Amino acid sequence: MSETNQPTGGETVLSIEDLRIALPAGADRQFAVEDVSLDLKAGEILCIVGESGSGKSMSANAMMGLLPDLVRPVGGRILFEERDLLTLSEAERLDLRGRKMAMIFQEPMSALNPLMHVEDQIAEVFEAHGLLTPRERRARAVELLDEVGIPEPAKAAKAYPFQLSGGQRQRVMIAMALALEPSILIADEPTTALDVTTQAQILDLIRTLQKSHGMAVMFITHDFGVVAEIADRVAVMQLGRIVEQGTAGEVLDNPRHPYTRELIAAIPRLATDAEENQRKGTPLLEVTGMSKTYRSGGGLFGGEARVVHAVKDVSFRLYQGETLGVVGESGSGKSSVGRCLVRLQETDTGAVLMDGEDMALLSGERLRKARKSIQMIFQDPYASLNPRARVGRIIAEGPIAHGEPRGRAYERAAELLELVGLGAAAIDRFPHEFSGGQRQRIGIARALALEPKVIVADEAVSALDVSIQAQVLDLLADLKERLDLSLVFITHDLRVAAQICDRIAVMQRGEIVEIGPAHRIFNAPQSAYTKSLIEAIPGREKELAAAV
Repeated sequence: MSETNQPTGGETVLSIEDLRIALPAGADRQFAVEDVSLDLKAGEILCIVGESGSGKSMSANAMMGLLPDLVRPVGGRILFEERDLLTLSEAERLDLRGRKMAMIFQEPMSALNPLMHVEDQIAEVFEAHGLLTPRERRARAVELLDEVGIPEPAKAAKAYPFQLSGGQRQRVMIAMALALEPSILIADEPTTALDVTTQAQILDLIRTLQKSHGMAVMFITHDFGVVAEIADRVAVMQLGRIVEQGTAGEVLDNPRHPYTRELIAAIPRLATDAEENQRKGTPLLEVTGMSKTYRSGGGLFGGEARVVHAVKDVSFRLYQGETLGVVGESGSGKSSVGRCLVRLQETDTGAVLMDGEDMALLSGERLRKARKSIQMIFQDPYASLNPRARVGRIIAEGPIAHGEPRGRAYERAAELLELVGLGAAAIDRFPHEFSGGQRQRIGIARALALEPKVIVADEAVSALDVSIQAQVLDLLADLKERLDLSLVFITHDLRVAAQICDRIAVMQRGEIVEIGPAHRIFNAPQSAYTKSLIEAIPGREKELAAAV
C-alpha cells in the first residue's frame, strides 16, 4: 500500500456543495449527479470510485467547465479560491484551465492532436496564457518531457502521438497538465487502458509529482487496486450520489455501504490455490513454431523500413475444457497470437493444429469449415458489433453463411441470448441500446453461434467496470463448463488471469518466457519478467498483508 494512505490534514482548496447536474429528457435518470458534496484538500490524493454512469467524471467535468451539450448544473456550488466555478464566464474558465486546474484524460490518443508534434501541443499551453517566447516554450516542453520520464525527451518532442507508446502518450498528457504548475490536478481514469507495469509507472509518477509540486489530486477510477496503491481519501459514487467517504484505510478495510462492499468483492483475487488439472490424450489445439513479423516503411518513397518481430517461435498446447491464459504487456505479441490462431492474419512460419489439421495450410471451403471450430471474442464491444444491424442478425449471420436455414439461425440466436443472460427479447434491438457489459454478452453469443470447440477471448473484459467484469468472467466460466469449451484467454490483467485460467503463458517481446499452471505462475514464478509483472499489480501489497 502507498505511504500516502493516511489523512493529510491539509487545508481545503476546493469544495463541492450539493452539486446537482441534470441529464437531457429521455435519459435513464433525471440527474447525472445529485446532491454531491465533498472537499479536496491541499497535498492529498482523493480517489473518486464508481462504475460507469456513477457520475464521477461528470463531477470532474463540471469543475473544469467541460460538461457535454444538453447536460447542465442545476444546483449547488463548486468553490475554488472564493469563487463558484459554476458561475464563471467562459473567459474566466479558460484562464483557470491549465494555470490553476488541469486535467489528464483517460484516452491520450483521443485527447492529443494526431497532426501536431508533441512539443507544439505542450507549447500551446503556454501560448494560450501568453507566457514565454516560442523558443522558450519548446525548451520548456523538452524539460517537462524529461521530468515525466520519457526517454530521449528532445527526440520525443519532435514525434507525433502515434509514434509513441500508450504509456508515453499518457506521460505527454501529464506533462501538459503540469506545464503551468496548477494547484489542482484531475486525473480521469488515466491508467485504465494501460498494462500492469506501465500502470504502476504512471501511478508512481503521479504520486511523485504530486509530492514535489504540492498539488491536490482528484483521481477518478473504477479500480480498487489503484485506490489501495495511491489514495489518501476515497469517495464512492453510485448512480450520481456519494454513498461513502473516508480515508483509504477506512473504506478499504472496513467498508460500510453494501455497494462499496460489492465493488471490493468483485475485484479478482490474486490467490489461486487450484491444483493443475492433469491433461491427457491428444491436444485439441497445438501450436508449434508460430512466428509473425510486421514490416512497414521503406519501399518506393524511401525512408527506413521498420521491422517488428511480433511473434517469435511460439509453441503451446490447449486441451479439451481448459482455459489457457496468454498474458503480457502491450506489444508483447499476445493479441497477434490470437489473430493468427483464427487466421485473421497469416503466420510467417509454424503450424496451428486444430484436431490434428493445420489451420495455416487451409484455404477456401476447407478453411471456412475449419473456422467454425475456433471463434473470437474481441476487446471492444462497441467497435466489434455492426451498429446498423439488429442483434439477431449479428448472431445469426455466421450460421446462415455456413448453410443453416435462416429461421433456425434466428431461433438459435434467441436461445443464445437466453444463455448469456440477455433474454430473447433483445433479438430485435440494436447494439447502441445496450450497455458495454451487455454488448460483450452479445459478442459472446455471436462467438457461440457456430458451436466452436475453442474460443479466443482477446482482452474480452478489459474495457468493463469491475462488477460487470466479474459477471462476464462468471458467465464465461459457466459456459465453459456447460458446453465443454476450451478458451485461449488473452489479457494484460493478471488478476483476471488468476480468476479464470488453468494454465498461463507469459509473453515478452513476442516470445513465451514462461508457461505453467496458474497456481505455480503466481506463487512461484520462474522468470524475472513474470516476477516483475506480479510485483507491479496495483494493491498487491495490501492483499498480501491481509492474507498474512
